[in-house]
Amino acid sequence: MDEARFLALALENPVNVAIVDELDRLALPDAWLVSGCLVQTVWNVLTGRAVDHGIADYDVFYFDPDTSWEAEDAVIRNVNARFDHLGVKIETRNQARVHLWYPTKHALPYPPLSCSTDGIDRFLTQNTQVGVRREGGGLEVYAPHGFEDIAGLIARPNPGPNFSAASYLVKAERWKALWPELAVIAAE
Repeated sequence: MDEARFLALALENPVNVAIVDELDRLALPDAWLVSGCLVQTVWNVLTGRAVDHGIADYDVFYFDPDTSWEAEDAVIRNVNARFDHLGVKIETRNQARVHLWYPTKHALPYPPLSCSTDGIDRFLTQNTQVGVRREGGGLEVYAPHGFEDIAGLIARPNPGPNFSAASYLVKAERWKALWPELAVIAAE
């Protein structure tokens, strides 16, 4: 699978299209639609399921040097209001402030990030390390591991500073129940 095919499949989900388009209008700094909502849409198209099957939420990353809770909360409220008509759960997070709360919530280290794609690089699985945004009149895709695991329905751990084998197992088991075709690579 190449980038063009990935985009064609991921954007068969009209919610993904609406979010990418609206994020462009919102002009949040370094904003991306990321992760499962993109990958799982592709899996759904490839396996003949409804495009929104199994998608728990739609993740939006942005990077704003204002790391105050109040600033992020204002963005979250604005994004939720803009997307309320879609009837889906949107998870919006300022990647500049994740290091402030992640260690307390997950008891794992989380060094500060310098941009939104750094946050994508920290996902538990390599297959979900993907983001899409509008850029220069077109679409930009960030996918450091490419698209082969997505196309092959493979969940592969992404070891890193905040990797948790237990969290990976929970995620993989949920996905396997929803997409039995999925091949899960065990965490070491």
